[in-house]
Amino acid sequence: MEAGRTLDSGRALLTEVSLTLAEHSDLSHAGLVHDAQKEFAEASITLALVGGKTLPSPAELKVNHSAYLNGLGEAAGEMRRYLLDTLRSDELARCEEILDMMDDIYGVLVTMDFPDAITAGLRRTTDMVRGVLERTRGDLTLALEHRALEEKLESFRNLVE
Repeated sequence: MEAGRTLDSGRALLTEVSLTLAEHSDLSHAGLVHDAQKEFAEASITLALVGGKTLPSPAELKVNHSAYLNGLGEAAGEMRRYLLDTLRSDELARCEEILDMMDDIYGVLVTMDFPDAITAGLRRTTDMVRGVLERTRGDLTLALEHRALEEKLESFRNLVE
């Protein structure tokens, strides 16, 4: 699977960065390392969610906890895209499962009540997830209502004919 190979490559690059910066601890806490870890966590979490696998832990990914949590939030945005693609395929039951995953992510993130200096902007990410979740819930609700209306119209047509 190409996504798995790409993640392996990302993991190798993060390991290389960690080894390179081991002697320069001031740089290892720079934003660019955090952002790289966050992106790697986001991709790993998204792949696990889409594949129906257990989420990898921060320790398994070798990323810090704030990067992991922010990556988890960003993964919710990716799950919205996946849900919309699934909706176009008319797999409504799968859409409900995806929405539940997104809801679970928000449920975890909203409980993290630590200063932004520790969580690297997690409140902003959590607010983004809430907005994405609300829009996605609305989109899916409209699709379900549209489907129900189509079914009623079809049954009406069958009665008339």
